[in-house]
Amino acid sequence: MENIKGLVAAEPYFSQKNSPQVVLYQGDCLDLLEATAEASVDMIFADPPYNLSNGGTSVHAGKRVSVNKGKWDKSRGVEEDFEFHSSWISACRKVLKDDGTIWISGTYHSIYQCGFALQKQGFHILNEISWYKPNAAPNIACRMFAASHETLIWARKHKKAKHYFDYALMKQGDWPDDAMKNPGKQMRSVWSIKTPGKNEKEHGKHPTQKPVPLLARIILASTQPGAVVMDPFAGSSTTGIAANLHGRHFIGFETDEQFLDLSASRFESLK
Repeated sequence: MENIKGLVAAEPYFSQKNSPQVVLYQGDCLDLLEATAEASVDMIFADPPYNLSNGGTSVHAGKRVSVNKGKWDKSRGVEEDFEFHSSWISACRKVLKDDGTIWISGTYHSIYQCGFALQKQGFHILNEISWYKPNAAPNIACRMFAASHETLIWARKHKKAKHYFDYALMKQGDWPDDAMKNPGKQMRSVWSIKTPGKNEKEHGKHPTQKPVPLLARIILASTQPGAVVMDPFAGSSTTGIAANLHGRHFIGFETDEQFLDLSASRFESLK
């Protein structure tokens, strides 16, 4: 495959030329998606802001901690939040190949808006996945159920598109990280995968980091080796780590230099 740096008309922040290729860019995802070649990406995984930084608290490692992630995670109201999700989803649609698919993760703070935006723009939703976290934090308010899952939406570009799905691997593969997966049985839409452990945070921490086994499953299910995977909200690049480990190329966008440096450290440790 030709150098994937040619797909984005911008200067990379970090790149690995060896195969599979990795390229990271610093900047707003809307600007960088605009600079990306049309119909050039096989799969997009997007973990957009959940807009849940509201001054509340949670529990981590037995201690009370703030749920605030930063200004980027604060809600600007229902209308503006929906406009934001609609904008980046529209931009993703432009760069996605006709047979490509998009995955979006979120909680109730954001996922319904993303799902509605997908439908309004002509995407066809394939699955809603519940990622169950067996080691999720408890609810300290004790006035509602303890949140222990996130929702993933998987969609193709339009209803008649011919998307890729590795059904055999999902059914027959070895999935030791998921206690709910029955060997040799169809993979269902509830996945039990723990949140990232210490080994995944040895180079630093991101407040909304996803576990590598989760992204590995997504990538293996919906792409073939050599595919171009993109993450417009790359964070610490777990999507890229999983893509690289399984022979897929990766393009990531991130605004924060701290997390770009963290991502670079993670990729360099794979050499």
